[in-house]
Amino acid sequence: MEKITSFCIDHDILEKGMYISRIDGDIITYDLRMVKPNYGTYLDNDGLHTFEHLFATYVRNSVYSDAVIYAGPMGCRTGFYFLTRDSISKAQAVQLVKDTMAFIAGFEGDIPGAQESKECGNYLDHDLAKAKAYAKAYGQVMKDWNEEQLVYPQ
Repeated sequence: MEKITSFCIDHDILEKGMYISRIDGDIITYDLRMVKPNYGTYLDNDGLHTFEHLFATYVRNSVYSDAVIYAGPMGCRTGFYFLTRDSISKAQAVQLVKDTMAFIAGFEGDIPGAQESKECGNYLDHDLAKAKAYAKAYGQVMKDWNEEQLVYPQ
């Protein structure tokens, strides 16, 4: 079988950041790389899970909600994929991610979609403190990020 595109990225030189993973028609897949790959530190599932709930809730309630396709974790636990339609400019996508990090880092209250078993397939596996810490750390990575930096390092 042919190796898929995401496995062709040199993970040995990949740093934390936001990159365009692929473009398929009008759908842009962003790689939100939150930790350095193969560096020994990964996102814990409970924090990652809470981060996913908060990220998805925020972007799907933003002014760009009609253009948001998906937001979810990478199996390697080093980040997230964020898929949008190209009706959101790259600069707007970067800003939306920055705004989302601020939202998650400051979130207080009940985790959306995690209050009872009928809302989530693993509703007890959450950690708000970890999600907030992940958002705060990634927010620092993203602080000065811009659309010119969306290209993978080579």
